[in-house]
Amino acid sequence: MLSKRKSKGFLIGIAVAILLPLSFFLYYNESVSNAIKIPKHFRPVAVDSQEVKGKMQYDTTYHKLNGIKLVNQLGQEVDLNKDLKGKILLINFFFTRCPSVCPQLTNHIEVVLKSFDKKNTDIVQFVSISVDPMDSVPALRAYADRYTTQHDRWWFLTGNKDSIYNYAKNELGLKLEAETPDDFIHSQQVVLVDSFRNIRGYYDGLDVNSISKVGDDIILLKLEKRKKK
Repeated sequence: MLSKRKSKGFLIGIAVAILLPLSFFLYYNESVSNAIKIPKHFRPVAVDSQEVKGKMQYDTTYHKLNGIKLVNQLGQEVDLNKDLKGKILLINFFFTRCPSVCPQLTNHIEVVLKSFDKKNTDIVQFVSISVDPMDSVPALRAYADRYTTQHDRWWFLTGNKDSIYNYAKNELGLKLEAETPDDFIHSQQVVLVDSFRNIRGYYDGLDVNSISKVGDDIILLKLEKRKKK
């Protein structure tokens, strides 16, 4: 049994070494001997039970995100489910005129993006959604250019305000509050969504310790082996 565990840890270490820079690999190389904690699921919607050989077994069903149609900084109309099918998503909210919180949060997202090699573009799609209807495609492109040249991997998006707020609240489960009805409201939370559109993590985008876990969790989701329901 011990040799099997070591073998499993070795294989995971090799996979991580291929997918991530040395800093992430060292973290995993040190921790694979311990229990590997796959990111948990969030937002349960139902629990099914059945008796198998005299024992009750329970299976929890979790909320799956519905798609939303938006326009990115390249002027392309995209659907986050259809056009990014099979990809892990890292989602946050911002607006281009935001003076302090958004630039700091976006800088942290940029660090996560750069931690992944350009050859591994299929692992995760970075998704930043503007909550300001005044953010035009040119404004989004100018903002995006400040942080990345990889416009296919990191989308900055705009769209209908009501649809975006509904997506944030009812699909992602974010709590958004505003001091006045006219304020642009957005959360500093960053949301990790797996390839099956289940929510697998919430992170404080302004907290370095919190956001540093994102890269680890993305790789764990990539390595995760589970049956598609």
